[in-house]
Amino acid sequence: MNKHLIDKYNIPAPRYTSYPTVPFWENERFSAHQWKQSVARSFRESNPQEGISLYIHLPFCESLCTFCGCNKRITKNHQVERPYLETVLKEWQMYKDLFDTPPRIKEMHLGGGSPTFFSAQNLGWLIEGILADTELDDTPLFSFEGNPNNTTKEHLQVLYNLGFRRVSYGIQDYDLNVQKAIRRIQPYEQVQLTHEQSKAVGYTSINHDLVYGLPLQTLESVLDTIRKTEALAPDRIAFYSYAHVPWVKGSGQRGYSETDLPKSAAKRQLYEEGRQLLESGGYREIGLDHFSLSNDDLYQALEEKRLHRNFMGYTSSKTQLMIGLGVSSISDSWYAFAQNVKKVEEYQHLVNSGELPVFRGHHLNTEDLIIRQHILNLMCQLETSWTNEEAKLGGFDGLMPHLEEFEKDGLISVSNEGIKIKAEGRPFIRNICMAFDARLWRNKPETRIFSMAI
Repeated sequence: MNKHLIDKYNIPAPRYTSYPTVPFWENERFSAHQWKQSVARSFRESNPQEGISLYIHLPFCESLCTFCGCNKRITKNHQVERPYLETVLKEWQMYKDLFDTPPRIKEMHLGGGSPTFFSAQNLGWLIEGILADTELDDTPLFSFEGNPNNTTKEHLQVLYNLGFRRVSYGIQDYDLNVQKAIRRIQPYEQVQLTHEQSKAVGYTSINHDLVYGLPLQTLESVLDTIRKTEALAPDRIAFYSYAHVPWVKGSGQRGYSETDLPKSAAKRQLYEEGRQLLESGGYREIGLDHFSLSNDDLYQALEEKRLHRNFMGYTSSKTQLMIGLGVSSISDSWYAFAQNVKKVEEYQHLVNSGELPVFRGHHLNTEDLIIRQHILNLMCQLETSWTNEEAKLGGFDGLMPHLEEFEKDGLISVSNEGIKIKAEGRPFIRNICMAFDARLWRNKPETRIFSMAI
């Protein structure tokens, strides 16, 4: 890859799981009352046709992985499980009280933290409570994140019996030096055992998360990890760029020096050679950082132009309404975003007091809604087009100067009413989306708030 372009475009950039991005939410204008109205509106509009999605954040882990920027609580006390799950179910009931008909559950994902910190029995009890007085979509998409070190056959079977068919395992890198640096010791043999148990139980979509750009990581370790991963043939592989954000409170990423991290050109080489190895193994690149086999429905969604992206990542189905339950979860009604408080004790106090535990959010205006759709198009389909009316309402007057530089560098093709990202432009998709980000250009941050684009 052209080193000049890497140096040019390796700047802090959002990952665009939402627009506006969280730092540019107008929290001072957000209200829980309006949020509830937005949820009720979106539910009425979309539940009969497409159902809703649920994300449930389960924050507990027994040990700290220093590469992780997620909201988590480190503890070995498993007595915290049941009280936390009881609170999640109370929060879910508050949302169900806003609906005039039973919710139709299309998609559900358990994230963390480590969902498999919780016992299989408690997870089963949670899901049974979530699904009570609801309807299931004809083809529900239920998934969970599993830690190969503590995901048991009982976990797999209990969740499978409740409709889960997808599981995602965090692998990162098999090199022991890297694993020690990030405090996640995870032998290949343990991953292989858990993976094969998942297939034996009947899971039809298994994902492995790999990360490039980790401390002490080398090209050899990355390629060795990919080869080992391909030997297990997961249906999907997420090949993420490590996001170094040590300024985020509680991230734990100050456990090693930045000198231990591969620099921009070397880091990009990890991805490019890794991508080539993945593609030679039959995996197809999906959007940003994702790969799947051609028989997986994520690839089929890409081909049929129904790929969607939200706070849970890429998905093969779209729902207008996504409810986030649990501490720090983010919800999306399409017309508004809302995030829950980040401390477990505050979350439990608010819910047990009868209050929705949201503490910030954003109500989208007309311009936001237009820009959001175009960024979503670029992230999912690598192209977008607009009408003159959209250009006017979306404030696209200043867009072309930002796009001209990408066109000059051979990264996109531009027409009067649309753009397409070329193969050469895929590594810079975050930068290209930034051209549409009106809120970022109006309010350029004085300090670094995003991870680097490359």
